[in-house]
Amino acid sequence: MAPRTARFTLDPAFAIGDVDPRLFGSFVEHLGRCVYTGIHEPGHPSADEDGLRTDVLDLIRELGVTAVRYPGGNFVSGYKWEDSVGPADQRPRRLDLAWHSTETNRFGLSEYIAFLRKIGPQAEPMMAVNLGTRGVEEALELQEYANHPAGTALSDLRAAHGDKNPFGIRLWCLGNEMDGPWQTGHKTAEEYGRLAAETARAMRQADPDVELVACGSSGQSMETFAAWEATVLTETYDLVDHISLHAYYEETDGDRDSFLASAVDMESFIENVVATCDHVGARLKSKKKINLSFDEWNVWYQSRPHPEAEESLRDWPEAPRLLEDNYTVTDAVVVGSLLIALLRHADRVAVACLAQLVNVIAPILTEPGGPAWRQTTFFPFAQASRHGRGQVLDVRVDSPAHGTVKFGEVPLLHATAVRAEDGTVSVFAVNRSQSEPLPLEVALHGLELTHVIGHSALADADPDARNTLAEPERVTPHDVTGTALQDGALHAVLEPLSWNVIRLG
Repeated sequence: MAPRTARFTLDPAFAIGDVDPRLFGSFVEHLGRCVYTGIHEPGHPSADEDGLRTDVLDLIRELGVTAVRYPGGNFVSGYKWEDSVGPADQRPRRLDLAWHSTETNRFGLSEYIAFLRKIGPQAEPMMAVNLGTRGVEEALELQEYANHPAGTALSDLRAAHGDKNPFGIRLWCLGNEMDGPWQTGHKTAEEYGRLAAETARAMRQADPDVELVACGSSGQSMETFAAWEATVLTETYDLVDHISLHAYYEETDGDRDSFLASAVDMESFIENVVATCDHVGARLKSKKKINLSFDEWNVWYQSRPHPEAEESLRDWPEAPRLLEDNYTVTDAVVVGSLLIALLRHADRVAVACLAQLVNVIAPILTEPGGPAWRQTTFFPFAQASRHGRGQVLDVRVDSPAHGTVKFGEVPLLHATAVRAEDGTVSVFAVNRSQSEPLPLEVALHGLELTHVIGHSALADADPDARNTLAEPERVTPHDVTGTALQDGALHAVLEPLSWNVIRLG
């Protein structure tokens, strides 16, 4: 018996919204080897005059990263920004309580800005302030040092440190995961909401054009979820632009079908936060809409034992190997599905950051003194960033479904489509079936499309295949033949357990 066909219709009259380029952001935290021997390794054969690995910079540009959140994460809740400026060899060494490591501060604020400038003009700073152990005064001092042109003590200090021109940081996070008991300076919703409001108000006095992100719950599973958002937004609604969401997914107990359906949870999370934001706005009788900053998301195997990490953390090491998950084809398909979920909510998700950028649960891996290479998860992100710019069209799938332990019946097809300014359309689609190909038919109304530009798929006979130091190109996307436009419809077959990009012109 032939497998049932999945279907949907595309029509430019039915659109979700425009994609904010910052949907393709990432995250650099002082955690493990993300910074040191990741992006920054003086003495490496590829290192430039600033100690940045040019092989890694090349991969980051290929990845298509936009906004880069920094310096944390849990790290920021004990962060003293003053430690990270001035001559690098005179900066203090500090104990980092978040990751039980020693922070040298050799890579700091100026190096971060230089790093972004070398990625390219699309790389926007997204700076977090410490609202764990610090507060309003320190946030204002950092803002003045970073952004004021000249003529004050801190702006002149920046110039004396070699950065005459201001950094121009517009997007700021007001702390990180402040509802988490693991967070240094953990607070109740009332405590954090008041502090965030005071900080936001002061930062806007210094610069009315700043764009601010308030901390939402650390996850939908938190006991305080939704109540936290409601309380924080009641305090901050007219002072902030976004509220944050964080979510990580992993395969547990061999339940791959549920793992492949992780985006069901992500979409539910987004919709529940939107509902909470809009409820608070209605209660406050405000016409303003709060958008979402999904500034940590990825596949992360938190439940797996990491004996090498436990051993290395006994003596406050520098840049230990932490959270260096090596991703499979299955993981890449899930990452693609999570990207689809973000695009499907582009009307409210204005910023999103894949956590993290290098080595730490990252699309790029490096070896100290050695090569850098692309993980399997690199490819869906790079393709979505390249082809997912424009207007997201409304996709309502009619698909065969199957049962999962965590989410019940879920469609085998997860999909979205983006129409670019030049009229081309990119269809992003995941087949969640582990064993069966999925025929796909897309009706095209009012789009004036005449041909298939290409169909790329990431799939493999071994769903656990991965790219390693020994085999850095074991997994790459491949071209699919047979995809065609016929009688006003797209016809394709999606391989089992696959991420697909179909481009139409």
